Amino acid sequence: MTHQAIAVMASGRGTNLAAILEAASKGYCPVDVRVVISNKVDAPALRIARDAGVETVLFINPKDYQDRAAYDKACADIIEKADCQWIVLAGYMRILSSFFVNHFLNCIINIHPSLLPAFAGADGVGNALAYGVKVAGCTVHLVNEEVDGGAILAQAVVPVLDDDDRESLHQRIQAEEYQLYPQTLCRMIEQGFSTHERRITWNQS
Repeated sequence: MTHQAIAVMASGRGTNLAAILEAASKGYCPVDVRVVISNKVDAPALRIARDAGVETVLFINPKDYQDRAAYDKACADIIEKADCQWIVLAGYMRILSSFFVNHFLNCIINIHPSLLPAFAGADGVGNALAYGVKVAGCTVHLVNEEVDGGAILAQAVVPVLDDDDRESLHQRIQAEEYQLYPQTLCRMIEQGFSTHERRITWNQS
C-alpha cells in the first residue's frame, strides 16, 4: 500500500485529526501525517498531534505576519519542506488566501457539517436545523476560493430527528465525519480522481 504524506491544519479540538491519526495507525488510511499547523496556541489539536508523534507540530501566530498571504506563505513553506502531497483542513477557522488555494490547487480538502451546497458557512448545523430540513449530513470537498464551494468528493447523510437540538444533531454528524474523512482520504490515494468542471470522477479501481 502506498502511503502519502499529508499536512493537517486545525484550529480547535482536533477530533477529525484524531480520527485520521487513528485510522492511519490501524492501517485503514494510507497517510503519513507529517505536519500539523494551528493558528491557535491553545488548540487541543496540537496536543493530539504531539501525543501521536507527528514530526512537525506548530502553532504559527497570524499576528506575526503582515497579512493573510504572508501567513499562508509561511505555512506553505513548511508544508512543502515536509514534501506533503495533500493538505487536510480539520476545523481550520481561517479563510485561505488566493495564493495558498491556487498554489496547492486540487490538493486541499475540507469537511463541512452540511450537505453542500446547502448551508455553507460557519453554522451549517444550526442553519440546517432552523430551516427545518429532514436530513442533514457532512461533505468532504476540494477547497477553492469560495467558502465551502469546492467540488464534492463524498457525502454522508444523517436524519434530523424531531427532538434534535443543535448539539445532538452535530454529534451525530460528527460521528459520520470521523468515518467519512479517513475513508475519502484512502480512496483519493488508492483510487484517485479527475475533475470535470464541478464533477469529481473516481478512477476505475
